[in-house]
Order: sequence, then C-alpha cells, then structure tokens
Amino acid sequence: MAKRTGAHAPVPHDADSHDMIRVLGARENNLRDVSVEIPKRRLTVFTGVSGSGKSSLVFDTIAAESQRLINETYSAFVQGFMPSLSRPDVDVLDGLTTAIIVDQQRMGADPRSTVGTATDANAMLRILFSRLGVPHIGSPKAYSFNVPSVSGAGAVTVERGGRTVKERRSFSVTGGMCPRCEGRGSVSDIDLAQLFDDTKSLAEGALTIPGYTPGGWNYRLYSESGFYDPDKPIRKYTEKELHDFLYREPVRMKIAGINMTYEGLIPRIQKSYLAKDKEAMQPHIRAFVDRAVAFTTCPDCDGTRLTEAARSSRIGKTSIADACAMQISDLAVWVRGLDEPSVAPLLASLGEALDSFVEIGLGYLSLDRPCGTLSGGEAQRVKMVRHLGSSLTDVTYVFDEPTVGLHPHDIQRMNGLLLRLRDKGNTVLVVEHKPETIAIADHVVDLGPGAGSGGGTVCFEGTVEGLRAAGTITGRHLDDRARVKETVRTPTGKLAIRGASTHNLRNVDVDIPLGVLAVVTGVAGSGKSSLVHGSLPRSSGAPGEGVISVDQGAIRGSRRSNPATYTGLLEPVRKAFAKANGVKPALFSANSEGACPTCNGAGVVYTDLAMMAGVASVCEDCEGRRYQASVLEYRLGGRDISEVLAMPVTEAEEFFREGGARIPAAHAIVSRLVDVGLGYLSLGQPLTTLSGGERQRLKLATHMADKGGVYVLDEPTTGLHLADVEQLLGLLDRLVDAGKSVIVVEHHQAVMAHADWIVDLGPGAGHDGGRIVFEGTPAELVARRHTVTGEHLAAYVGA
Repeated sequence: MAKRTGAHAPVPHDADSHDMIRVLGARENNLRDVSVEIPKRRLTVFTGVSGSGKSSLVFDTIAAESQRLINETYSAFVQGFMPSLSRPDVDVLDGLTTAIIVDQQRMGADPRSTVGTATDANAMLRILFSRLGVPHIGSPKAYSFNVPSVSGAGAVTVERGGRTVKERRSFSVTGGMCPRCEGRGSVSDIDLAQLFDDTKSLAEGALTIPGYTPGGWNYRLYSESGFYDPDKPIRKYTEKELHDFLYREPVRMKIAGINMTYEGLIPRIQKSYLAKDKEAMQPHIRAFVDRAVAFTTCPDCDGTRLTEAARSSRIGKTSIADACAMQISDLAVWVRGLDEPSVAPLLASLGEALDSFVEIGLGYLSLDRPCGTLSGGEAQRVKMVRHLGSSLTDVTYVFDEPTVGLHPHDIQRMNGLLLRLRDKGNTVLVVEHKPETIAIADHVVDLGPGAGSGGGTVCFEGTVEGLRAAGTITGRHLDDRARVKETVRTPTGKLAIRGASTHNLRNVDVDIPLGVLAVVTGVAGSGKSSLVHGSLPRSSGAPGEGVISVDQGAIRGSRRSNPATYTGLLEPVRKAFAKANGVKPALFSANSEGACPTCNGAGVVYTDLAMMAGVASVCEDCEGRRYQASVLEYRLGGRDISEVLAMPVTEAEEFFREGGARIPAAHAIVSRLVDVGLGYLSLGQPLTTLSGGERQRLKLATHMADKGGVYVLDEPTTGLHLADVEQLLGLLDRLVDAGKSVIVVEHHQAVMAHADWIVDLGPGAGHDGGRIVFEGTPAELVARRHTVTGEHLAAYVGA
C-alpha cells in the first residue's frame, strides 16, 4: 500500500463530518428548549428521575422524527395505510439515521397471539413440517391454528369471446385451526345463573350482565323482541322460547323504530366478552367473566389449538404441537439435529432465530406461550430477537429500560448485547435507571432536575465519571448501596402454599410470612410470577383480608383519561362543585353535559389529513380548558373546575385539605398519589403521556384504598430513579407498619436488602428453575452466598 507523503494531515471527507445527532430547541411535552449533541456509533444512556423528560426527548422527538421522515419516502397511497405521525415540537434535528424502536409496550393480547406467531418462528416451523412432516397433510396453512378449514362450490358466470358462459368452480382450504376452540386452546362453559335470575321476568330486571340495564338498548333488544312474553318469569319459558332467548340465530328486526340485529344471549355474550383477552377487560367486566365463565382446556385438541390432522403429521416422533410446547433452548437443539439438505436454508434461519432467544435470556419460553402472559421486560426482549442477527449498520436502536424484569445476573448479558449492537457500527440510545447499565455508557445525558414541570432541562452531558462528579441527583445516587437490615420484623402468621405446579414450578411447598415485607426473587424465568400470581390463595385466611395484586398490566385509557378520572377523584370533586353552586354534577364532566360543544370536551380540535399527520389545534372557544364558558363561572374555594384539574397533585393535596374547598374523599386520594411519588403530576394530565413507572405507581395509589390485608406488588421499582427507590421503600414500610402484609416480586438489590424475609427461586430458568433455593433473612442469604442472588446481593452491599 502506498504511503501518503507530505507534512499536511489528510483533509477529512465531508461525508465523515456527520458524526453527531444534533437536537436544538426540543419542546415536546415538558422539555424546555432542550439542545443536545449525541455522538453516533456510540452507546448513549439517558438518565433522570421518572417524569424528567427522557422519553419525551428520545422517543417523542428523536425516534418519532426519524420514523416520520422514513414514512414520507413512501408514496401517498402506501402512507394511507401507515400510522400518521406529526412533526415533533423542535427547531432543528440533524444527523438522524433510521430508528428501530424496541419499547416496553405489551405485545398484542389477542388469545391467538403467541411467542411463535409474534417472532415468525412459527411461520418457519410450519414450512418445515409441510415439507418434511409424515404423513403430508397440505401446505403450511394446514399447520396454522389461525387458519380454519373451509370449502365451497358453486356456479360462476364468465364473459368469454362475447358469450356468457357458466362454469362450476369449487375451492377448499385445509387449515390447522381446531374447530371446537377456534384456535384458542381453551373452551368456555357459561354459568346461566350468573346471566339472569330465572325467578324474575325481563320486565322485572332478570338480566344481571354488566351493560344490560333495564331501559338500555342491550336490554330492550331482549325485552322488546317479541319472541317471548317479557312479563313471564324465565323459568316458565317453553322450550322454543328458551331456545330463542338463549341460542337464536342472528335476525334483523326493528325495535323502537331502529334497525337492530337480534341473536340469542349466549352467542352475543361469547362475541362481546369471551372473544377478548381477559387481561384487556375493564375490572368490572373481568369480575363478571371470572364469575360467569369457566375456561377449561379444549378436550378436542388438548390445548394445542390444532386439528387432529396437524397433530398426526410428524418429523421423527415430534409433531408441530410438540415442537411449539418445547422449551426454546431444547427446540434449538432439536432443530440442529435435523439433517435434511432439501431444507438446509430454512433450518439455518430457524436455528439462528431460536439461538437468539437463548442468547437474549429467553430460552426458558416456549413458542406456544401466549403473548398476553409476557411481562413488559420479556415483551421487549422478544422484540429484540429479530434485530440481533441483523446485518444492518449505521442504524439508531432506541431502547426503553431494557433491564426491566432482569435479575442482576441477566443484566450483564443484556449489557453485552447492547455493546454488540454498538460495535457493529450502530447508534444505541437507552433510557435507563440501573447503575449497571449506566456504567457501560460512552456518553450520558442526564435530564431533570425534577419531574413534570420541575424537569425538562439537561443537567449534565458527558462521561460516566463526569456524571459522578457533577452533583446532579443521578450523579449523587449512582453509587448508592443499601445496607442489609440488622433487625427484621417478627411475622404475625403465614401464607401456606402447597404443591404449587403452575408453569415450571416443581411441586413447591413454601410458607410466606405475614405482617412483614417479604421479597420473592430469582433469575428471569425461575417461576416467581407463577408462584405469586398463580399459586397464592386469593384470601389470606383472616376474615375479610383479601389479597390485593398490583401487577404490571397496562393502564387502559384514552387521551380523555387522566389521574383524576382514573383514581375516582373527579367524582367527589364534581359533587362538591355541584353542591356549592346548586347545579347538576354532570356539568363538571368534560365527557358529559359540561363539555365545550366545539371540541366535545377534548380541549383540542383534531383535523384528519389522510396520509399526512393529523393536526391538533387548541380549541378557540374554550382555549383548551375543555368546558363551556358558563360552567367555568361556577367556583369552589375560588377556583373553577378547569383550574382545579390543572393543579399539580401536591397543590391539590393542600387545596382539598382545609378551607372552603375541603373534600375529605378527594384529599385521601391525592394524599395517596403524593405517597407513591406522583406529586408532580397535574390532575388533568392525559394518561397517554405517563411513563410506564408512573402508570404502575398510579395503579398502586388506587389500590392502597382497597380493603385487604396482603399486598402483592410485581416489580414496583420498574421505571423508578435511584433516588425514588428510597421513597418506595418508605412507602412499603408504612404499609407494613399499618398492619398490612407486603409480598414483592423484585430484582432490585436495595429492596432485597430492605426485606424482612426472602424467598429465592431457581437455580436457573425454565425447566432449570421452579424450585426454592433459599428461604430466610437477607443477612443469611448474604452470609451463605450459595445462590446467584446471594452472590449479587453480597457484592451490592459490599459484604
């Protein structure tokens, strides 16, 4: 290779000068004209307290603009089928590359969505069985539980050569869907006594189904159908009347002059309630379904979702149902053991996909695991699978707390994966709170100093060492280490679990002490959630002391939902406004009579621009306050309803405590919001703008009012800053000191060290776990160090 001679250094090419992502003047959500320069092809971690603006900068500004610009490269026709994204509120965004977002949004909770269907591993397996399965039963569709078998025949009219010719045509599709359970794996048996009271007539309000109230359209459909006498008690119906009431096929009819479709009560309930995932239902609907419906494994397909033909076709001794039920790490070994040159490329691709699962720490899952049962961290890692083997470089990967749900042992593996993506020449942006992941960053951007309106500015940019010396909240708490409790509380009783065998648990017997803070821990996939959520008795044994479970399930709410509506705070506030002013409470709801007629109480007017991003402009009539002008004339404690909803929680706590606006019920609710560290939220802030950690703490605040003796919390430190973990521990202590029992599924070492009792599961994940490997105090766990958790906890506390 010839050497360049001469005294002058080579001039860099212009193309090499774009090595920064420049953000100038970002104002999305609570960001205050934020300007940052993020180095490309490096690992940048964004830190800051929950609500400081990390997600607003990374997801709502950088990633959103990258996706919007990519979408604009498609034709208007294609854009019409894609989600329309508005331009973020930012002055300049330079140096963007293609963004791949790997977030914590739960994967589709459809009953037919599984790990295999979500990652395309099932698609490859179906092709494999359609080529090698014996006996051969058809195309890949014959192995799919989402494709029903259909056939049909008839005459078609064809214009040919100026003549009309009639031809007979027939078609058939061989699908793999079990006809009895329709590919769901379970069938439902409905308890009629929970649907209606057969001693009453319809006119007397016999139906007891949520949403079927006398006078409502659902109720009138049956009481005014004319198929039976609405004044006759249901138990006195003839056989034909009972069939029409419960099972009649759909038929169009007019009720009160409106065209409606009548069908029997059972198929209507099945379509409206049972076709949905139970986890996605509103609480009162879920309670009704739990009461009225017994879900049992489908007896025809034995829960495999597949037809008998699909189960009979095998490669060696393995059917596709067997393959999907295997632990993925075992399935990867089985695939590598197949030696068939005719499908070699397929086996290589499938093997790589399955190996990625194992590498990312999800080898304990099976392909038939429903997506709705995955935790937020597991869902995020499942989405990572397709990117691990990618040959793309110079891509921006955006991660939202990738360590959620990971044991300290697994965090080291995740760190390795993030560094591998960076070393391939990609820009990796990570929103994270865990010090183990912050420590490997090439560049840190710390936002704050506070949350909500107290945040939204950049407190620090630079290296991890610079952050430690910077004196910001994150810098001060980065090296925080909890101490193991020297004295622990004495249990007041015990919860006995016997013979637990849910999922991978191996006939586990354990006594969980009551009246103390008990922590259940273990590596991801060891069986913690199966033990706590699947095996814990619903009652603690003491009279009236139920088990209150606060899991990581998503809070469902539209942009009209806010902390005031979700917690039930708005109800006493509306009544107080109504009483003080002598008017109806409905006037003080932006979703009811008091709504501004121009924007229908939304505060903004949305203009749909087809394939272009819709425009949301502040309503000119109510100026974003959501209420009619006449409603805003009514006051309580000197404030109108829109001013009350604009208050931060801390200010509202003082407002409702004393004086003319004293509302004890409202004060109790906002006090709980302050207790869980949400004092910075405004009462009317849309739920859609809250982070994952904020949503879980909002859910915890609502459950703190429930009458129950045992609280079960699923990783409450999710989305919590290092400084907020201390506040959470204080809250847990207050719950225990108030006579409650608290059981926490947790990986955070500070929570383990603070516990009175630890139950450690393992030793590994999947079929390598499911056993109790330690029971005792944190001090005993640190002293013995014989488990993975014990080693990491000992290192954390410096023992």
